[in-house]
Amino acid sequence: MNQLSDRINNLSTSQTLAMAAKARELKAQGKDIISLSLGEPDFNTPDFIKEAAKKAIDENYSAYPPVDGYVELKEAICNKFKRDNGLEYKPSQIVVSTGAKQSLYNIAQVMLNYGDEVILPAPYWVSYVEIVKLSGGVPVEVPTSVETDFKMTAEQLEAAITPKTKMMWFSSPCNPSGSVYNREELTAIAKVLEKHPNIFVVSDEIYEHINYSGTFCSIASIPGMLERTITVNGVAKAFAMTGWRIGYIGAPEFIAKACTKIQGQVTSGANSIAQRATIAAVEADPSAIKYMVDAFHKRRDLVVNLVKEIPGFKINVPEGAFYVFPDVSEYFGKTINGVEIKNADDFSMYLLEHANVATVTGDAFGNPNCIRFSYATSEDQLIEAIRRIKEALA
Repeated sequence: MNQLSDRINNLSTSQTLAMAAKARELKAQGKDIISLSLGEPDFNTPDFIKEAAKKAIDENYSAYPPVDGYVELKEAICNKFKRDNGLEYKPSQIVVSTGAKQSLYNIAQVMLNYGDEVILPAPYWVSYVEIVKLSGGVPVEVPTSVETDFKMTAEQLEAAITPKTKMMWFSSPCNPSGSVYNREELTAIAKVLEKHPNIFVVSDEIYEHINYSGTFCSIASIPGMLERTITVNGVAKAFAMTGWRIGYIGAPEFIAKACTKIQGQVTSGANSIAQRATIAAVEADPSAIKYMVDAFHKRRDLVVNLVKEIPGFKINVPEGAFYVFPDVSEYFGKTINGVEIKNADDFSMYLLEHANVATVTGDAFGNPNCIRFSYATSEDQLIEAIRRIKEALA
């Protein structure tokens, strides 16, 4: 270990990936594990997208693509931003990357200097903190709770800002809580940021279309915010394309050029066939994936109602994504079946070992009172998983 860099030694392992790996390991040993740990749709990529990929292969899209993405894809993304979000971007403001995670890493690398602070409403996606740290930034966590629907208020944002604040990162719909910020809430946040013109915002909208609230608002659409917002999106979640690895940003042009510059030294352009398939995805009307969203919505209602029946669980009703994030702190300090539950880590591991259900500790998301379930699996599996949890806690 002492021969490795401090950078890697100080980096935490992704808890979602670690729990998924543990679940696979136990399954390989013959245990009947139900995994609710990974955020991955259980649908296949729609056929019209697969057909676009096959066509791209036949048309020999096998050479290096442009570092920032094919111009046809960037134009399609501009049209998508205008159609779905009311945002006006030029192709020169779009950068296509190998997944939204690389998009986020690019942003941190080109925007942060050592000591710059990044405000993170907690809970947040697991990789935000580590990406910020890797880039020399200092994560500043703003705690929220199930009682406030896991949303940061404008007043909390104001209190968190210091002379060192460089950025604010958040997701809506949120992974892990499923919370969706409405226009009124985002307008209040924008009013705070008006007083701090040097702070940039990263708006992670990867779950945009998996949204049950009936409306969606991009913070970049709030007056004065487009010029200081980097909007991150991709096709992994809504189009069931996690393995295709395509994410993208819309950003002020100087930031987009900087992201292209660093990507040119790291990975160059994203996979050529996946990019051509993504053109079909972003050009499609969102109604093309309504069947998936409807299924997630039905599962959300099922899981929320079942979880409410588990004694000691406190839960909000998430308006988007495909997660529930119950507060399980009532179990902390208790001993169940001879196992002492000190925190969410212990609780999540207890469920894996005694209920054969894989979840993820809320500690990984910046909220140590909660655990995360993904309901991106069949209704039968969800019903059985929650039955096992109730039995293991009885």
